[in-house]
Amino acid sequence: MNESAAAVLIYDGECAYCSVAASALKRLDDVEAISWYDDAAQAFLDAQFADVPFAMVFVDRREGRVYAGRAAAKELTERAGMPGLLGSLVRDNYDRIAKVVGAASGRGRDPDDVHSVYDLDADAAGLFSDLLDNAEPRPAELS
Repeated sequence: MNESAAAVLIYDGECAYCSVAASALKRLDDVEAISWYDDAAQAFLDAQFADVPFAMVFVDRREGRVYAGRAAAKELTERAGMPGLLGSLVRDNYDRIAKVVGAASGRGRDPDDVHSVYDLDADAAGLFSDLLDNAEPRPAELS
């Protein structure tokens, strides 16, 4: 666990393609990742949204912001320093990519239609440390 992490990505941990993307994002020093299916992620999403949307969600506790869906893809491509065109392709095609990846992985479920930036809810903020505690281990070369 990276105690100093400022952000956590919640993603479809049962999707091999999504897992590869999450691993790449772990190269950012202050970003951790956790599977959407993890109990800590479920509790956080319920507190933040009063429901549990099935979507990629990026939580930044320093900014007090929660990015969901396309907004999360946009924020992540910018933080990862993806070139403008590639970042634009990922952001603009989030829904299409998510559906194709879901079909290829056999998930059989489309992401929910949440694509905004939200203020971090106080109750959800109280659960951020649980996200960190349950985040996936960082590769040894990054620890």
